[in-house]
Amino acid sequence: MYWQGVFAAITTPFREDLSVDHDALDAHVRWLVAEGCKGIVPLGSLGEAATLTPAEKRAILETCVAAVKGSGVPVVAGVGGMSTLDSVTLAGVAQAAGCEGLMVLPPYVYRGDEREIGAYFDAVFRATSLSCMLYNNPLAYGTDVLSEHVAELAARHSNLHAVKESSGDIRRVTAIRALAGDRLAVFCGVDDAILESLRAGAVGWIAGLVNALPAESVRLFDLVVGKDGVAPDARAARDLYERFLPLLRLDALPKFVQLIKLVQAELGRGSARVRPPRLELAGEELQSYRDLLRDQFDAMAVSS
Repeated sequence: MYWQGVFAAITTPFREDLSVDHDALDAHVRWLVAEGCKGIVPLGSLGEAATLTPAEKRAILETCVAAVKGSGVPVVAGVGGMSTLDSVTLAGVAQAAGCEGLMVLPPYVYRGDEREIGAYFDAVFRATSLSCMLYNNPLAYGTDVLSEHVAELAARHSNLHAVKESSGDIRRVTAIRALAGDRLAVFCGVDDAILESLRAGAVGWIAGLVNALPAESVRLFDLVVGKDGVAPDARAARDLYERFLPLLRLDALPKFVQLIKLVQAELGRGSARVRPPRLELAGEELQSYRDLLRDQFDAMAVSS
């Protein structure tokens, strides 16, 4: 598969009883593809994967694969779990469901040392023939896969093709490229660092706010890197980025799931429902974010 462009780390829509809403999921994926997303990534942190049962994960992947059929857009399954066995098993489920790639998260909860984390990634990459992305998010998972370790894993596994770098340190982009060159596609995993990451050499974006604002997200990416022979437009990219930035920052806050789902709901593109232990925003907190969103929608000329 082709690791480049805006990949949507999708939210998981829920019905009123908090069961997965597969009709809404199908429509959401189709919309994101139509708006120009180059990949669909279910079962990540934004997708509330830790609250989903194995059966629900399988069904979500099957719905996503059916939704992208014929589009040429791959489904890249988020793979993670409490144990190595959990992740290896999910990798097999994803391959059987028709996914074209995996985004492999570090283990949930346990913060292993370099030897343990290396053995974990080794096991998952060896368990599949699918193209794989390593997801490094030390702030969320407490495990920091350093650039040198990433390069070592790439040397051992021919199906490791990409890295989602979410440390927030732009220097990681250049460090990985210095060690691996074009061997690994570096993706930005932090919405509010996308401009800087692309200019440092990243080639893709695992985006969160794209769930609510895909046209704006794809346009920003295209302005930075160029498209179809049209040269990048640094001034237009900077202008859009600065207007977009207050919204992009929502992806980096502790309640990023609730916030991105709130943006979707405010724009009529989904529900704000989340699964416990998360709760929907309420009271003054909810009103303050609604006020922020309305101001930003006006600034960006976004309509609900």
